[in-house]
Amino acid sequence: MDGRNRQDIRPGLEVCIVLKQDQRTGKRTKGIVKDILTKSHTHPHGIKVRLEDGRVGRVQGFQTSAT
Repeated sequence: MDGRNRQDIRPGLEVCIVLKQDQRTGKRTKGIVKDILTKSHTHPHGIKVRLEDGRVGRVQGFQTSAT
């Protein structure tokens, strides 16, 4: 699961995204998915999502909880 498949992403999931202004540096931002904005099943640069705080970016990875 790397953020390129829409089926792997759902609202409420904690993810790492790259914001538009951070694409050059690749800086990742953590947040919880509110909406999935990409309509296609896959996208080579990551599925675009809106986080609960309103920021928009492409999913680059998933936050894993250590138990």
